Amino acid sequence: MAIRAWLATLLTLLALAAPAAAGAANRARPADSHLVVIVLENHEYDEVRGNPEAPYLNRLADRGALATRYYAVTHPSLPNYLALLGGSTFGIEENCTACEMPGSNLALQLSRAGISWRAYMEGMPHSCFGGAEAGKYVKRHNPFLYFPSIFAAPGRCANVVPATRLGADLRRRSLPAFAWLTPDLCSDAHDCEIAFADRQMAQLIPRITRQLRPGGRLVLTFDEGTSDAGGGGRVMTVLVGPGVPPGTRLGRRFDHYSLLAGIEDRFGLPRLRRARQASAFPLGIREWGS
Repeated sequence: MAIRAWLATLLTLLALAAPAAAGAANRARPADSHLVVIVLENHEYDEVRGNPEAPYLNRLADRGALATRYYAVTHPSLPNYLALLGGSTFGIEENCTACEMPGSNLALQLSRAGISWRAYMEGMPHSCFGGAEAGKYVKRHNPFLYFPSIFAAPGRCANVVPATRLGADLRRRSLPAFAWLTPDLCSDAHDCEIAFADRQMAQLIPRITRQLRPGGRLVLTFDEGTSDAGGGGRVMTVLVGPGVPPGTRLGRRFDHYSLLAGIEDRFGLPRLRRARQASAFPLGIREWGS
């Protein structure tokens, strides 16, 4: 009887551990590779796709997967960034700088799951800088510092860093599992021509993609377009990485909530707010392989 009871207890413990172990196994490979998100500014799909002033971005689309029906969710910039990070616009309809967003967000989820992350902000004077602007850096393009769960937690806020840190991390081959890059107002095509942003991406993205291990992904999108299609305009969104077939066209309708859903699914995280109902952008190993 004692042996039978011991076996029953052991089987119960193994059954309880199995889901956690399976989740860890599903998450292990993506977390050991990298997922990088780059957000550019204020161009409609047709202003970029086929534009001779953006040769690199168009080559990038041809060598990876191009989403042909991807939409920003609203105007202006800030609520789109909040949608990408928090799964909601939180009722924000302007580029406020003193407003704060309650509750969870992707960075908090990653931190609690023990998954490394870092947000690189071009032009940011120093880590966790809370000012509205500095040179070509603007807070409204940095959604991380609108959430008290990030900016009021020194350990998390230390992960919101100037983009100069990205160069150092690439040299050391120490990219985190999840990386976000917001270029400055010129490099993101907000204040400068798309040709300038194209040249900047042509210098940066190959340095990143060379470090993508099997399962690694890089997504480039735009915060909003110039029309109201889909709420915030139809924008060019490109996915590249090992195993992503060149010339792929993604014809399903996606938006910023879809991208957040895809990121959360990839890392085995629960979906936040409007990402729960979104059609997930395909970022996982199963969709594409290595």
